[in-house]
Amino acid sequence: QLQLVESGGGLVQPGGSLRLSCVASGFSSGSLTPDYLVIGWFRQAPGKAREPLSCISSQDGSTYYADSAKGRFTISRDNAAEATVYLEMKNLKGDDTAVYYCAAGRPFSVNCGSTIGFRFWGQGTQVTVSS
Repeated sequence: QLQLVESGGGLVQPGGSLRLSCVASGFSSGSLTPDYLVIGWFRQAPGKAREPLSCISSQDGSTYYADSAKGRFTISRDNAAEATVYLEMKNLKGDDTAVYYCAAGRPFSVNCGSTIGFRFWGQGTQVTVSS
């Protein structure tokens, strides 16, 4: 079963930056492969619904950004390790405080603007923006 592990969260001051990492493993028993999957980043603040932020396709590197992520967040992948995806976050604000999750799904089955099709999820990493 595919497993996803996030890292890089923590406490940061307003205006600061963080880079989150998501490493996928366990491809041997499923239909997903490192070059055939979509990885997305989501976040969930206390009392709020899980919010999609961005996703990237390992097939062609195409990306999607939600309006809340455009301009401040950048998604990328490690070409030397196709199963690693990053989310670079800049100019962080208090409203960015949340648990950040990465998730994976099959190309053409996922809707990057929602959680639809993202079958595999990491455990999340906490991001707290506070002075």
